[in-house]
Amino acid sequence: MRAGVRSPAETSTASLERLPRRGLVVRRLVILAVLAFAGRSLYVLTVLQHQEYPEFDAEAVGPARSYDEIYYTGAAHALADGDGFRFSVGGPAQEQGIHPPMTSVALAPVAWLTDDELPMRLLVAAVGALVVLLAGLVALNVAGPRAAYIAAGLAVIHPNLWMNDGLLMSESFAAAGTAAAIWCTYRLLETWSWRWAAGVGVACAVAMLSRSELALLVPALVAPAVLLTRTAPPSQRILHAALACSVAGLVVAPWVLYNLQRFEEPVLLSHGDGNVLIGANCDSTYHGTLLGFHDGTCGFIDNLPAELSEQASTRRRAAFDYIGDHLDRQPAVVTARVGRVWGLYGQLQMARIARMEGRPLWASLAGLAMFWALVPLAVLGARTLRRSGRPLFPLVAPLLIATFNAAAFYGITRFRVPAEVPLVVMAAVGIGYLIGDRPGEEDRNADVAVRDDPPGSVVGNRERRRSIRTRFQVATSRRPGTRMTAFAQRG
Repeated sequence: MRAGVRSPAETSTASLERLPRRGLVVRRLVILAVLAFAGRSLYVLTVLQHQEYPEFDAEAVGPARSYDEIYYTGAAHALADGDGFRFSVGGPAQEQGIHPPMTSVALAPVAWLTDDELPMRLLVAAVGALVVLLAGLVALNVAGPRAAYIAAGLAVIHPNLWMNDGLLMSESFAAAGTAAAIWCTYRLLETWSWRWAAGVGVACAVAMLSRSELALLVPALVAPAVLLTRTAPPSQRILHAALACSVAGLVVAPWVLYNLQRFEEPVLLSHGDGNVLIGANCDSTYHGTLLGFHDGTCGFIDNLPAELSEQASTRRRAAFDYIGDHLDRQPAVVTARVGRVWGLYGQLQMARIARMEGRPLWASLAGLAMFWALVPLAVLGARTLRRSGRPLFPLVAPLLIATFNAAAFYGITRFRVPAEVPLVVMAAVGIGYLIGDRPGEEDRNADVAVRDDPPGSVVGNRERRRSIRTRFQVATSRRPGTRMTAFAQRG
């Protein structure tokens, strides 16, 4: 070889030495998460704590509290008092299950310590900061350190994330569970270890115990991992998928069994679907200004049973009857619902409705603007990841679930919150592409983009030799008409 000309192995080693260690990248992401918590705490203290109520109750001041916030805090205090989920929401105390339990269970220790809601809001802000860290970790796995920093930075400033972090509602917990499920899925696809399979199950369980529709994460993540990847033998993929599903079921089982023995009608994750269905399927939501939305007044039905699961069953039957009688309106209604959840229909109305749940109008409008700025970048990022051979389904699954949920029930911006995480990650990859980052190139092999072991150690030297050999095989074995990637080699 001519003097002054590096061999492929020497070039790869030199490139490797310039890349940061995994531990350093994670520490930097933690710093960004801490900054996110500081910013979200400031938002809680300066905005949410002084938020005025909407126009219908303009004389009341203090933190705005929606029905959902009243429910979650009531459940948290009931748990703290040892009453389980038996409490009152504007009526006599009785067994409640209109929402899954994760948010209330997380708030219960704080409710046990104090009646002040400020610590609860700060706890939710901390969960929002965790979402920032998880978004960075997902991007780190799919595209490397630069994308990780960009994704975490976008998650820090994205209004559609931080304006929920401080509300006593389920969105922050749902986003955290979804982000963790995506991250564990990518780690599972890389390693096919039992630990990450169990992690997928736990994360999916956390997500579905936050919002019921996120139960769809289990088939949306596990089935493609078995059917669409070739990074492990079929038997190994099936066993790991079975473990993920079993763990998710075991985590959720206590809540399901608890519901089955305390309600008159069968209840799994919640009985809130009855209220949702009847409010989304009535005259006011099939025509006029509330097209594709929800009208709570439609749930007032004569001769409702006193027990809540029986009320839900009655409302559910009434909703299905209405749907069957108005099939000709379904295309228009479903289109409006999906348009609402993705910011294509009734944008200003959605921002005003969000104010009734405690989100300032200016924050909702800023979130809408940033969402539309991120969309083209996310499309570019998805294209980049696909061309590099990275699996896209873990990032696409929450988007499809948000769309399905809106189409089946009704459209509102906050139903999209779990999908904001993969949107931020794909947008980060798109920004990285514009500034010259190319996931999948030989010198960007995901196995060595961040190193767990320092140069000079026995393990570090062995991993570098293995990485160089893998990249050399990829580079020299390509043939016209084939697409071999570093990701595929990792199996």
